[in-house]
Amino acid sequence: MVNYVLKIIADLENLTNLQPSGGCDDANFPYLFKLKCERCGEVTQKETCVTLNETFTPPGGRGTCHLVQKCKFCGREGNVTMIPGKGRPLTLEDSEAGEHAPLMVFDCRGYEPIDFGFGGYWKAEAAESGTKFDEIDLSSGEEFTEYDEKGECGVMISNFRASFSVTK
Repeated sequence: MVNYVLKIIADLENLTNLQPSGGCDDANFPYLFKLKCERCGEVTQKETCVTLNETFTPPGGRGTCHLVQKCKFCGREGNVTMIPGKGRPLTLEDSEAGEHAPLMVFDCRGYEPIDFGFGGYWKAEAAESGTKFDEIDLSSGEEFTEYDEKGECGVMISNFRASFSVTK
């Protein structure tokens, strides 16, 4: 069993608290990423979707997990379990300091998560005025730009990226 933390970073302009629309532990938020088989190294062609609200019984029948999948190349079965409560929003301070924010932790057995896709809807708030920006769509890879009328300034999310790293 290896735990991987998903970390995000982005250039935030006049925005703070970037996170999935229902928060980091949103039960319906689709975490999208590819999986690399730990046995043969094969990488899934398509992104895999994992949500907190969808659970399965792993091989062996003990406990629950959020994904059970068999490698199409070598046939090895693996699973992924999400561990909520470890993530936090990306703040303006993080962005200015070039720091990543942890979003979610994944307990992976037989697979390594790679290539996170910014699917689903995100939310953030204006750093000065507190204006809420909900249903931000980052799935196209294009930057998000809007105008904060209350704060009388432009806001932007650009250069957003993610990485997975081993954690305890």
